[in-house]
Amino acid sequence: MDDNAFPEPLFILGSPRSFTSLVCAMIGQHPEIYGVPELNLFVADTLEEFVDTFGGYRQIQQHGLLRTVAQLYAGEQNILSIDMARRWMMRRLAWNISDIYKELCRKVAPLRIADKSPVYGSSVDTLKRIQDTFPNAYYLHLLRHPVTQGQSILNIAKGMMAVMADSIDYSTDPPTVDPQIMWFEMQKNILEFLQHIPEDHKMTMRGEDFLNERDANLRKICKWLDIADDEAAMEAMQHPEDSPYACLGPFGAHLGNDLNFLESPGLRPVKINTPELNVPLPWRPDGKPLQDKVIKLAQQFGYS
Repeated sequence: MDDNAFPEPLFILGSPRSFTSLVCAMIGQHPEIYGVPELNLFVADTLEEFVDTFGGYRQIQQHGLLRTVAQLYAGEQNILSIDMARRWMMRRLAWNISDIYKELCRKVAPLRIADKSPVYGSSVDTLKRIQDTFPNAYYLHLLRHPVTQGQSILNIAKGMMAVMADSIDYSTDPPTVDPQIMWFEMQKNILEFLQHIPEDHKMTMRGEDFLNERDANLRKICKWLDIADDEAAMEAMQHPEDSPYACLGPFGAHLGNDLNFLESPGLRPVKINTPELNVPLPWRPDGKPLQDKVIKLAQQFGYS
């Protein structure tokens, strides 16, 4: 099967804890889309480099790929199929990541893969690997208010995600873990990359708006991707919990997605409000608000 025998993927770009898990699972329930967990593949050039990058304490970042391979090639996710997925990976260690990803695309064809790996936004080079592999891919830039996103980051493992990303203000004594740094750098990387993407292959959306007006924004995305927006498709996308990846996985690959989403993947009828940008940050002992450059960028996205 040649490279053109499958639809080019949809990549949802955004910071961690920016509703990407929920939005990807919703879109992934569309009858023409296959939503995957966090594959994280494009951080490396080869699968061997990928395994090396996500070794040791970072092995959990292999879970999404393991669960996807288990589901696609064995039809289920359990200890045995995860073991099979590891062997699948070992046999392909020398493969280029582009070939690995295209194999997964062929496996789900004629469906289109939707991938929401937040790590992609950490590096412009990583994003360029995606573009080199899929010149006609689609990109949904999903946003979240920097204050509520920061609070959410710090609620996960006592802020370890921010620490691992070196999102730390070293000007204070002692240094302050400050997730706004990561938020700003990731949005800047994504914006720089998207400058080189054709207008009809990219879309920017605030996650709060998406979830507050789900039907209208789901239809908007369907029209953008040129996929069905009939009642059956709309109804399917209201049930992210129906995804085979919307739950904790088996031993050895239990994550692959945001833990809060895995434990409670269903939609909640709650309106999401956003704070003002200049409020004192709850995680800073000095009570400072967001940095001026963060406020300016957030205002470009429509936050106030």
